[in-house]
Amino acid sequence: MHSPQLRALPFSRKPLPALALAVHLACAGLIVAGIQPAQAQQAGSTASYTIPAGSLAEALSLFAQQSGTPLSFEADRLQGLQTRGLQGNYSVERGYYVLLQGSGFRIGKTPAGYVLLPAASNAGDAAPDDSVLPQVTVMANQLGEISEGTGSYTAGAIATATRLVLTPRETPQSVSVITRQKMDDFNLTSIDSVMAHTPGISIVTWDSERTEYYSRGFAIQNFQYDGIPMQRDSAYSAGNTLSDMAIYDRVEVLKGATGLLTGSGDPGATINLVRKKPTRQFQGHVAVGAGSWDNYRTEVDVGGAVNESGSLRARAVATYQDRHSHLDRYQRDTTVFYGILEADLGPRTLLTLGADYQNNKPRGSTWGGIPIHDSNGNFNDMPRSFNNGANWSHWEQYTRTAFATLEHQLENGWVAKMQLNHQINGYDANLGAAAAGYPNPANGTGTELWVGQYIGRTTSDAADVYVSGPFSLVGREHELVIGGSFAKRRWKNDGYWNLPGYDFTVPDYYQWQGNAPEPAWGAPDYSNNETTREHGLYTTARWNLRDDLKLITGGRWSSYRNRDQELDESGVFVPYLGVVYDLDQNYSVYASYTGIFKPQSAQDEQGRTLDPLEGKNREIGLKAAFLDGRLNASAAYFDLVQDNFALATGGVTPRGTPAFRAAQGVKTRGYELEISGQLSPAWQVQAGYTHSVSRQQGERVTTLNPANQFSFFTSYKLQGQWQGLTLGGGARWQDKSWSMAYLPDNSSVKHVTPSYWLLDAMASYQFSDNLSGSVNVNNLLDKKYHTVFDWYSTYTWGEPRSVMLNLKYTF
Repeated sequence: MHSPQLRALPFSRKPLPALALAVHLACAGLIVAGIQPAQAQQAGSTASYTIPAGSLAEALSLFAQQSGTPLSFEADRLQGLQTRGLQGNYSVERGYYVLLQGSGFRIGKTPAGYVLLPAASNAGDAAPDDSVLPQVTVMANQLGEISEGTGSYTAGAIATATRLVLTPRETPQSVSVITRQKMDDFNLTSIDSVMAHTPGISIVTWDSERTEYYSRGFAIQNFQYDGIPMQRDSAYSAGNTLSDMAIYDRVEVLKGATGLLTGSGDPGATINLVRKKPTRQFQGHVAVGAGSWDNYRTEVDVGGAVNESGSLRARAVATYQDRHSHLDRYQRDTTVFYGILEADLGPRTLLTLGADYQNNKPRGSTWGGIPIHDSNGNFNDMPRSFNNGANWSHWEQYTRTAFATLEHQLENGWVAKMQLNHQINGYDANLGAAAAGYPNPANGTGTELWVGQYIGRTTSDAADVYVSGPFSLVGREHELVIGGSFAKRRWKNDGYWNLPGYDFTVPDYYQWQGNAPEPAWGAPDYSNNETTREHGLYTTARWNLRDDLKLITGGRWSSYRNRDQELDESGVFVPYLGVVYDLDQNYSVYASYTGIFKPQSAQDEQGRTLDPLEGKNREIGLKAAFLDGRLNASAAYFDLVQDNFALATGGVTPRGTPAFRAAQGVKTRGYELEISGQLSPAWQVQAGYTHSVSRQQGERVTTLNPANQFSFFTSYKLQGQWQGLTLGGGARWQDKSWSMAYLPDNSSVKHVTPSYWLLDAMASYQFSDNLSGSVNVNNLLDKKYHTVFDWYSTYTWGEPRSVMLNLKYTF
């Protein structure tokens, strides 16, 4: 919802002694808590707090005492109001925000302390005053701080790395977060657009329905939904990279190996999509949009308390998008439904139930891309609108999810949490594409159709249970997490490709309009029915060695079984080690060592299955937090290695299949710079630069991932006579990349994709408290660029300049 600006409160500019203020307010019948200036927490710094759930008045008094800050409020006004409490490291302002979430109150800052104020819906047109903190809707839970309503481009506390709820500065790994505000400002309605804005992530387009994300030289196959891990299979895409962003609060990308919580996977990164949560106050919005190439979108989002006490809260989101494209004959309909219910079963127990549903129905789907070379061996330069798909070609993908969470606040600041997740990712792909061969520029001959049908789905069940809380040892308080997880994935697939008598010929590639008969699909040519089971125990401890030195130790004992692939790994230990040293109240240095593993089915010449791939990430860096955490910056140097990499020996296994040997695999070294958050109350920014090079035995590999990338996005809210207008824009640049592409004589040649810049722009205007409008322009200069799919020796053009207009009504 729109956060209105607040008038400055009529307090005297002359500072009053704390004791005099206390006496004055006490005479007025107010409570003044925490008047211990000598022990007050330093401005901008964080401290550890354990405030139990229960009475809001008692929690505020306790927090004021622990932080040593004066707070005045009328206790009668808070009668009957409850809070979930507070656990973890917070600044004073963040702590108050979290405790007051959903109460209808906020805090104001005066020269002598803090006062409790009503969270008025409209405080007039005056610009915010430094003496009053802006209204910020922040709520902390075991997934971290909610970004919706903060107006910020930076994250609060997050828990993706270790299950410990830590600020970015306290987390000894690189983490990039795209917040709700960033998504709203730049109209990031798809996960593809979110990844394009994420520093250090590059995107390779396979075809109209499949994209691949890369980080630190490796494809990202590890996804999380509210922290629950899921694996994606790029070849049989089933919805992960088509996710609509309407139901998510933020997207967190944890760089490097993440085996502590994800179990098996690749070491590049993990993407965690964190869902929106209900609010105690009734709120919502209706949005409509229209854009280039007949792109239409409607979104409804409504939530609030269901009963008078607010102990039962719900939220529902529905979205429909009819998106045509710059590609001839292509369109996709996307339907999304999401519902979530929160119930306070008691002052310490929270139950969450929810479900989401997404259907993606395209028509005229491409398969692969445009052949890189023509029959003469030259670059096959086709129009950006060229669609290689047959008119009947489609790759439908769908997602169905049901989830439940039970969270209970124990004594002494401990919490127990159980998460259950049931998810179905399915696809129905009936594909035909003019993509095989090399077109002859003279007459258009030389190409044929790829034709195939693939129908399947993956059904995933996952459970995660853990306890977390503080404990004392040798006079200091530390934090501990102990948990376990279980996951079962069953993949079923039928493939059809053997079509006797079907004419695959494309008479003239350059006149292709998708006119080809759909085959009469017969019985499946092959079927898959595989079940993978994973379970593990994990623990993390954050040792408070000194006030300025924290050590994080942890590990996971994992087991993995897939009998269909004859994979059975048990007792695999994945370590986690991190250390953070505070140089001062703003800067910290850190170092970390993390790991991950991935079973593989490759065998050596004796028929022995190779040991699992082992990814190791070593990282050192500098982090900084300014303006009470509203601006975060980081610089990291990383060294990532994947061992037991399968190299072909040229021989065969006893079964006659190609044999491999385990070798020290791909090594990636590089550095990352990132800044995100508030440069001033009206100015938000997110920018990053990444240098990353991967080598195997000294040779450069994974060259589809550019060695250098830069991104910069910003928005500014104008004041004065232009108040209500927000202007923004951004730029993305990536270095050249390349891959080997086949020529007509079956030899291969290096194909280079030149470096390129993309510029975007946005503007929004707040017409009233409820109505706003925005315009977004992507690829402002209409840059022509392409990405390469090296498996197929094909390429895909990037999207030309596009415009999207939106209207949004909030209530």
